[in-house]
Amino acid sequence: MSTAQMHSGAYPVDGDLVRRLIAGQFPRWAGLTVERIASGGTVNGMFRLGGGMVVRLPVLAGGAEDVATEREWLPRLARRLPAAIPEVLAAGEPAEGYPWPWSVYRWLAGENPVAGALSRPEALAGDLARFVTAMRSITLPGAPQAYRGGPPASLDASTRAAIEQLRGIPQEGVDCDAVAAVWEDALRAPDRDGPPVWLHADLMPGNLLVDGGRLHSVIDFGCMGLGDPACDLFPAWNLLPAGARTVFREALGVDDATWRRGRGRALSQALIALPYYRTTNPAMAANARHVIRAVLEED
Repeated sequence: MSTAQMHSGAYPVDGDLVRRLIAGQFPRWAGLTVERIASGGTVNGMFRLGGGMVVRLPVLAGGAEDVATEREWLPRLARRLPAAIPEVLAAGEPAEGYPWPWSVYRWLAGENPVAGALSRPEALAGDLARFVTAMRSITLPGAPQAYRGGPPASLDASTRAAIEQLRGIPQEGVDCDAVAAVWEDALRAPDRDGPPVWLHADLMPGNLLVDGGRLHSVIDFGCMGLGDPACDLFPAWNLLPAGARTVFREALGVDDATWRRGRGRALSQALIALPYYRTTNPAMAANARHVIRAVLEED
């Protein structure tokens, strides 16, 4: 899948570019194979380098800003988290016409979980809750603000605009009045009474790797930082079935207001993603549809 098809102004990246960058900056790896990794991601190109590494190149300027964040914080977070996270092995710089920093990471084994096809959903829910709890417990100073860490009201205009877009796409079959009512409920939920906490802030299925049905690794920390803990509840609706969703909520001790904000944030992300990606990114569009169904079916 080509990210260039999804966003105007995306920089085209391919295996030849990666080979030139590696040869010029890390010649010790110049003889290794380079293979593009199929991904539902939206702001990075991913290429496997040999058997044990992965090259990640932003294709948008916004993604390029995440490179420095990961280089600074991933080493400091790794020993504090119960799942493996990316390890930066080399820091690439602009060259060969490519305009942004890029990174080489250690390869992490596993596969992305698929909503509706989890082999051990309740165990995975517990694993995810432990990861979120560990993120929240971090107290490192100087943390950035999470990209997705604010209250639902910060997304009100874009969410309402997306709902109106979906009214004009009847083939998607979205009950726009029903999703608008859930969104209004999220806006009415009380804001968090307390300091912000550390978040991953992008716990999508594509950023999780499982092995034997259990959480093995969490990747793509470009959105991490401080924010509302409701913003790390996304797996409740983008991945977990109803029973495992309950396990996840109980393990985290989520109160009603936080749950309503989290549900609204997950729904907002899906509503915005669906019209944007419906013809260019099947994985993102399919997950958006799943989230909308899960939210509307929740008791």
